[in-house]
Amino acid sequence: MRLFMRAHIILSIVIITLLGMGCSENRTERIPIESFFSTPEKTFFKISPDGNFIAYIGLDNHCKNIFLLNLNNRDSSKQLTYQNDMNVNSFVWGDNEEIIFSIEQATNDSLRLYAVNILTDAIQPLIKPMKAKFRWVQPSRLYDKGIIVAINNRDSSTFDLHKLYIDGRKSEVILQNPGNINSWYISNDGQVRLVMANDSVEESLMYRADNLQPFHQVLKNDFGSTIIPMGFVKNSTTNIYALSNIGRDKLSLIEYDLVGKREVHEIFSNKEVDLDWGDYSHYTNEMNYASYTVSKKKRYFFNEKVAQIFKKISEKTKGSEFDVIDVDAQFDKIIIRTYTDTNPGAIYYFDCQDNDLHKLTDNNPNLKDRDLSQTEFIKYQARDGKIITGFITYPLHEDRKNLPMVVLPHDGPNQREVWGFDHEAQFLANRGYVVFQMNYRGSIGFGKEFWSAGFKEWGGKIQDDITDGVKWLIREGIADKDRIAIVGKGFGGYSALHAACFNSDMYACAVSYSGFTNLFTYFRDIPPYVKPYLQKYYQIIGNPVRESGMFKQISPVFHSNRVKIPVLLAQGGKDRFSSVTDANQFVQKLKNNNIPVQYILKEEEGRTFKKEENIIQYYQELEKFLDKYIGK
Repeated sequence: MRLFMRAHIILSIVIITLLGMGCSENRTERIPIESFFSTPEKTFFKISPDGNFIAYIGLDNHCKNIFLLNLNNRDSSKQLTYQNDMNVNSFVWGDNEEIIFSIEQATNDSLRLYAVNILTDAIQPLIKPMKAKFRWVQPSRLYDKGIIVAINNRDSSTFDLHKLYIDGRKSEVILQNPGNINSWYISNDGQVRLVMANDSVEESLMYRADNLQPFHQVLKNDFGSTIIPMGFVKNSTTNIYALSNIGRDKLSLIEYDLVGKREVHEIFSNKEVDLDWGDYSHYTNEMNYASYTVSKKKRYFFNEKVAQIFKKISEKTKGSEFDVIDVDAQFDKIIIRTYTDTNPGAIYYFDCQDNDLHKLTDNNPNLKDRDLSQTEFIKYQARDGKIITGFITYPLHEDRKNLPMVVLPHDGPNQREVWGFDHEAQFLANRGYVVFQMNYRGSIGFGKEFWSAGFKEWGGKIQDDITDGVKWLIREGIADKDRIAIVGKGFGGYSALHAACFNSDMYACAVSYSGFTNLFTYFRDIPPYVKPYLQKYYQIIGNPVRESGMFKQISPVFHSNRVKIPVLLAQGGKDRFSSVTDANQFVQKLKNNNIPVQYILKEEEGRTFKKEENIIQYYQELEKFLDKYIGK
């Protein structure tokens, strides 16, 4: 009997051990946070017009510099710039030999623009350093040895067009902004024939035959309707390709006659969503394809050569999706970014001469071979019947029932969620949470009606859309009603704070990264170059003077006494949209009410943390915070 009992005990131990081994094999390994959010060493790849060189931004002595890859002779590839206390911010190919680039210095925000010759390595400044912002104007290339850019040095609220020369000639202002122009379009001969003016309530398309003529108005829209010029039709200086939702709900591809002031015809549209940018070639003045995204990106081709190239690339990428980053003038070499929902992919160039893909870099080598979570497209119905789309990312090796959930509203709200690789969602799923992302009303990409349905619904129907999705996932048995967190940045952070104030019973905790605490301050502190759009923001969000009661009702800082759940706030000291004073006040009120609150303040950062150590620290604290309040 004693021998039988001993054998039974040994057998039980073996069974328990085997079961434990089985469980440990299925348990998801926690991938280091640095693997999700580290800064790539190589970014911003652009190919020369002749297809012989690829330039990119890489790291040298912890600073971002321009490197050059010679596709015909790899041994002659080299570093072009050697900044040691500044970072190259962006660049364009002016022609086959000259690269124009901007740099930024951590200690100040002065503007600096340079040209570098790839053959001689000679670098020359194009302007004297100045306190200003600038914008590239498309197509960004050299015209008569000069590049046209927009700079707001005369008036911080408006941008003038400057032509900066690489041959020693003095720069000149070629178009002074009367105060309402926000977009410029250059034809292939360097003439600025088209501009878009915006007084925040109405937008006007303005045209002139050439640089010597005055602009005249072609059409005027209220801000709910728009036309977005893509470029001039081949062999024409009067007709353009454009995306337009004038007289329709969704953005469609059209041809527009600027002289006749009429839409010539609709070229392509989709019934469900707005069209994306697609591909217009500034080299050939032709549309290569239109594109749109319901759950995944789709393309409709107008150019058979391009269609065949994309077919070959699709075969080479073996099931991965890909986006085009840049092409040469002949569409013979194409730089692409591959990705799936579970793989960050890589940067390649496709060469039509050998019909092969050539890898330039992995997007995130720390994650490329990891076992990550699939993202699934979903639809649900809001309480008023409106259909809301979104995505669910499930943790690996878990039953899809009764899971702790992180609700992740996107920033904006003039943005949208799309299928692809999402570092934040993958990080959270790797920690064992099901991640819920939704396109609440007011998100872009779904037509005018869906976008405008979010007007003046901050704190209203937008938040209801988020709540209705959470309740749906609880009813479906996917989310554990007692372990739900809401986490977001910007407007997503505002949504988290609003939920903490007005929906504490639904969430176990809330996290706000640069979330708006006080909408009065949001309007008071906006940058000067955003002020021309104030009237537009008044219609989308509300007027803080005329509708002060609504603003007080929906601003979290005035309702901190209603918060019943733990809160984590992360804030940059230089954030112009979310005041540190308001964040401090909100945090102090929570402390006074004995609500668990954690506050991460980085004085040197803006709305988005730039320093890698600060980014990593935020996610380290987020991980511990979620583990404490909704973890297993």
